[in-house]
Order: sequence, then C-alpha cells, then structure tokens
Amino acid sequence: MPEPLRAGGLAMAASVGSGGNAMQWVTREHPKTDRIACPWLIRKFIDPEAQIVYVPRGEVLSYANQNGAVSFDAPGARYTHRDGLCSFEVLVEEYAIADEAVGLMARVVHGADVAEDRDATPQWPGLLAIADGF
Repeated sequence: MPEPLRAGGLAMAASVGSGGNAMQWVTREHPKTDRIACPWLIRKFIDPEAQIVYVPRGEVLSYANQNGAVSFDAPGARYTHRDGLCSFEVLVEEYAIADEAVGLMARVVHGADVAEDRDATPQWPGLLAIADGF
C-alpha cells in the first residue's frame, strides 16, 4: 500500500479527518486549487467525517478500488473535471448544493483552476495566489 502523502521525501499524515469508520476520499498529492477547495466542500457540505487521502497521481484509482474510497480531481476519478466544470463544480452539481456563497465560490475556484476561463470572476487571481502559496 502506498504512503499517501510525502513532503521533502518524508511520509506525512495520510489523511485529514476524524478516523474510525469515516469514508475516505482520495485524490492526487501536491494539492492545487481544486484539490484544496474540494476537501473543504466535502467536509463542510457532503461528508463531515470524511478522511481526505492524498496519493501519487498514478495510484488514485487503485487506492480507491482497494480501499472503497471515493476518488476526486484525478483522471478517471468519480468526481473530476467534466463538461467544462472543475471538480469543485461537479461536486456542487452532483450533491445539489444550493448555497449562494458556494455557488460564487464554485465560479471563483473554476476561474483559478481552469486556465481557459480566467475571466470567470474578478476574485480568481486571489484564490490562485493563495493556492500557489501552498
């Protein structure tokens, strides 16, 4: 089984969550805009007890299959970019999250995450700068 998260060659905490029987959500390591915003959305609106697991890019789907985890923001993942939407927007749509602030945030995340749509909102550059700082 892979060590889910590495920084500077050292294994770090594999997940963020409460442990126990919480559902695991898995994505690619080295979080950027969408992979920073999605865990917040998942824990706040979809699965408050979620464990967020980061694994190497090529291991997301196998980790999900072996561990019964929900994959997101990775090629072939259950929740990923599709139909012009970023992963955050796909989750908002799939879970019918009708909160106005989340709707605005989805547009901001989209602008920061999808290079072709940089004019989505005036706020996207700030989010991109913050995400790049991580």
